[in-house]
Amino acid sequence: MRQRRPFAFGTDAWDPSHRFETSWLLSPWLLFSLRALFCLYIFTTLIFELIFQCVEDDEGCKNSNESFSYFTVLTYWGIGFYFLVSSIHTFTYAKTGVPLLDRFPRPLQALHSTLYTTITTFPFIVTIVYWVMLFDGTPYPSTFALWSNVSKHAMNLGFAVFEIFIPRTDSPPVVHITWLVLILALYLGVAYIKGARTGQYPYNFLNPASQGAKVAAYVFGIAVGAAVIFGIVWGLIWLRKFVTEKKLGKTGKFSARNKHAEVVDVEMSAAHMTSK
Repeated sequence: MRQRRPFAFGTDAWDPSHRFETSWLLSPWLLFSLRALFCLYIFTTLIFELIFQCVEDDEGCKNSNESFSYFTVLTYWGIGFYFLVSSIHTFTYAKTGVPLLDRFPRPLQALHSTLYTTITTFPFIVTIVYWVMLFDGTPYPSTFALWSNVSKHAMNLGFAVFEIFIPRTDSPPVVHITWLVLILALYLGVAYIKGARTGQYPYNFLNPASQGAKVAAYVFGIAVGAAVIFGIVWGLIWLRKFVTEKKLGKTGKFSARNKHAEVVDVEMSAAHMTSK
C-alpha cells in the first residue's frame, strides 16, 4: 500500500521508538546537548558573518544581502534550523518521554523527516562542488575568510556525518529524492532571478553567457549527483542500523521518563529475534 501511494502521509504510528530523538550511543540528554551546541555554533557563525560584512565591507550590507542567493549559505541556514528544531524535540523527549514532534500533525512530521534528508544530503553536494569546482587553491585573504569557508564547506559535512551515524534514524523514504531535486530546481530560480536582476550569478557555472550549453550539463550532473548521494546516505544509515542494532544489539538509549522504552519497533524486534 505504501508503495502504491508514495506521496501519502500514512496513518500508522509516527516513529514509535523515537528514532529521531534517540541514539544508539548517546543518552537523550547528551544528544540534545550536542545538537544544541551545533545549533549555537551555526547561528553564531551566520549572524556574526552578516554583521561583520555590514561593518567591514565598503558597500555596507550588500554582501550580506547577496549571501542569501548562495546555495552554500542557504544549506547552512537549513542545517542550523534542523539542529534548532531537533534539539527542541530531543529536549522534550529527554524531559518528558514524549517528544514535541509526536504532537505535531502528520504533514509537519513528514516535513521534519524531509528536513533531515536535506541536511544529510546537501552538505555533500556543497562540499564536493566547492572543493572540486570552485576553490582554485588561492590562500584565503584573512582569518575570517578561512574560518567562514571551513565552517560552511567542511564542518557542514561533519554535521551531516554526525546525523547519519549517531542518532537511530531510519533510512529516508526513496520518495525524498523527488523533494531534493525539486529544491535544487527552485534554487535555480533564485540563482537566475539574481542573474537577471544584477547580471551576476551566484556561481559562474550557472552563467549561460560564459558557460553556454555546459550549464545544462552542470545542472543535470548536480541533480544526478544528488540522487547518487541520497543513495549512499541511505545505504550508510542502513549499514549503521544493521551493525549497531542487529550485530551489536545496541537498540538505543531512551529517556528515563519514556513509559514505552521497552517497546521497540518492528525492525528492532526482528533484528533482536534474528540475533538469537
